This record gives sequence, structure tokens and C-alpha cells, in this order.
Amino acid sequence: MKIVSLILARGGSKGVPGKNIIDVNGNELISYTIKTSQNSNIDETWVSTDDKDIKDVSLKYKANVIDRPSEFSQDNSPSEQALLHFAISYEFDLLVFIQPTSPFITPDDLNSGIEMVTSGQYDSVFSAYREHWVPRWTLNAEPKWDIYHRPMRQHVEETFVENGAFYVISRENLLRYQLRYGGKIGVHEMSVQNSLQIDTHDDLELIRSAMK
Repeated sequence: MKIVSLILARGGSKGVPGKNIIDVNGNELISYTIKTSQNSNIDETWVSTDDKDIKDVSLKYKANVIDRPSEFSQDNSPSEQALLHFAISYEFDLLVFIQPTSPFITPDDLNSGIEMVTSGQYDSVFSAYREHWVPRWTLNAEPKWDIYHRPMRQHVEETFVENGAFYVISRENLLRYQLRYGGKIGVHEMSVQNSLQIDTHDDLELIRSAMK
């Protein structure tokens, strides 16, 4: 079985410009997920990008690179477009889709997700963390729950929050469902701390502090 990873790294980040290769405690952000992939049971590590600087950094860390067409690299381009572009371009059996903005993923995380699929237990897997009930409000200060019947936290069922760190799916099922997951879906649970990802400058500073 040929297992490959694909790290999607566009060059047009708006929240944190250049975030995929921004310095995080002495290393480019994308280097953390590249190295994690290379130290796992994954056979080949790939980066899909439209950006020359990201390509150069990825090659420096011995990752393979597929050039992403500009039409799949827009702000509103679904990740599935780049995943399917890769799946049509290369032969493999199992895909591990990794987000470069999640530097705390470990090789054990990836290996666990891979095992959940290769064992036949699940058709696809995503990473998540467990969340207790919390009182959520809209930005207009409107409650998203009944304020007259505030539940006790321990009386509300816990939920999984998809952390976006990684997904595992076979090439066959990716092409069949046209999505990053499909069929019988499993969850690889990660800690809240290891689920941290960089979307804003505040996230960046938090992760820099957590790595010290």
C-alpha cells in the first residue's frame, strides 16, 4: 500500500500574510508538518502550492511539490479542489491531508489515523478535540441557547470539534465522494493544546509561547 501525505499551502493568506512559511521559533511554519509527516508511516510527503517561496522552502525540507493551478488557489477555493487535482495527477492508495497551520501534530497522531483506515474499521478519519458544553453567543450578543434554561455542563453531551489538523482517506473514496471524508467516518482525538492552529496573529503568538 502506498501512503502519501498532501500539505496544502497557498501563498495568499490574508489573516497572517505569508503564514505558511512565517518564522515560528526559528523554523518556517510548514517545516513542522513536513517533518512530522516524514517521521511517520507515510511513504511520500507532498506539498501543493501556487507560491514559489513556499515551494522553495518545501523542497529545502525534502518534500515533493505539486504546482497548484491558480484556479484552485483562490480565497474561496475549497480544499477539495486541490485534493482532487493531486489524486488525478498521481497514483497512491491512501491520502493523509495535513494542514500546515497545525504544528503540534505528532507522527503518532498520523499513524493512529492511518491505522484506523488501513485496519478496515473506517473508510476515512478526521482529527478533533473533545469539547464540553459552553454558552455560545452571536457577535450581536444573542444567545445560541435558551438563557431561561441554562443546562449544567455535566448534563450536556460532549461533542467533537473538528480541529482541521489532518484527514485520512483512500484515493478511491476521495474520488468517489469528492470530499476529504466519506463512508464510515472515524475520529482521531487530539488534546486541545495539540489542536492549536494559526489563523490570526494572536494564534501565532500563542503557539510561539507554547513552543518555548
